[in-house]
Amino acid sequence: MTRSLIVAPQWIGDAVMTEPLLARLSARGEQLSVAALPWVAPVYRAMPQVSKVIDLPFAHGRLDWAERKRVAAQLRGRFDVAYVLPNSLKSALIPWLAGIPKRVGYQGEGRYVLLNQRLKSPAGRPPMVAFYSALAGEPVPLNERPQLRFDAAVLQAATLAAGVRPRAYWAFAPGAEYGPAKCWPAAHYASLAASLFAQHGQPVLLMGSGKEAALCEEIAAAAPGACVVMAGKTALIDAMALIAAARGVVSNDSGLMHVAAAFGVPQAAVFGSTSPEHTPPLNPRARVLWLKEELQLECSPCFERTCRFGHYRCLTELSPMRVESALSQALAAP
Repeated sequence: MTRSLIVAPQWIGDAVMTEPLLARLSARGEQLSVAALPWVAPVYRAMPQVSKVIDLPFAHGRLDWAERKRVAAQLRGRFDVAYVLPNSLKSALIPWLAGIPKRVGYQGEGRYVLLNQRLKSPAGRPPMVAFYSALAGEPVPLNERPQLRFDAAVLQAATLAAGVRPRAYWAFAPGAEYGPAKCWPAAHYASLAASLFAQHGQPVLLMGSGKEAALCEEIAAAAPGACVVMAGKTALIDAMALIAAARGVVSNDSGLMHVAAAFGVPQAAVFGSTSPEHTPPLNPRARVLWLKEELQLECSPCFERTCRFGHYRCLTELSPMRVESALSQALAAP
């Protein structure tokens, strides 16, 4: 059996998009271990094909040379092949320092020596699932989509701790690490939360990191009694479980959007500065809302963190009523 090390990307959404690659490698008999930063490691614990997750002790944006050498020494002799998923120079250091015989990844950032099986980086912004799956060295099917799974006990523990019952609450993920040009307005989220709660009597859990807690508190204050702020109060693995057990999910284009898609939860996904042609929620029960064609915005998609014109029309002109309608359609989908 081939012993394979996967060096994971650093963002949650990207980590979810790697699942079809791992499924492909596992299906052909490779035993998979994943080396991941702590904030994405829980994603790989929801992939049954992963035998072990190795938490990397590195700070974001730092080389941490001594730590990389230490980790590499621990991995020496344990793997036959490494798949380096990020395009950075730093990510390719550990497999090289560990002396892993076959090191696969895309060209870029002077990695000629560090990788000995290199793929040419595609032009533009290709679909991310295909981008990662190509590292398997096989033709990539067009219908691949990420799939995550948790045992029932994980879902039960998370919902019990949050004081909710599975499929009897909504989950909103109103933040986006990338910036405000991805974020549907807080007032719109509040209006939608109030409407759902009034109609169904089921709470809205506001999910996110500690950085998004203030945003979630603002939404909760504008929809009295409808929301429970979970941002910053749950570990990622619990947040993932709460999304997996939700009746429906509303989010921006974010890592949690891809988590919801990989669990197959009915969802409405709002796109602003980014494009669903590049990073769509790959879920037959997803409904995407994007105003590029309707508003004839020549600037869209701009892929900027903030709106260069300051109007954010691609987000502000999307009404809560339309998102609620899209969510209803997602709930009715087979």
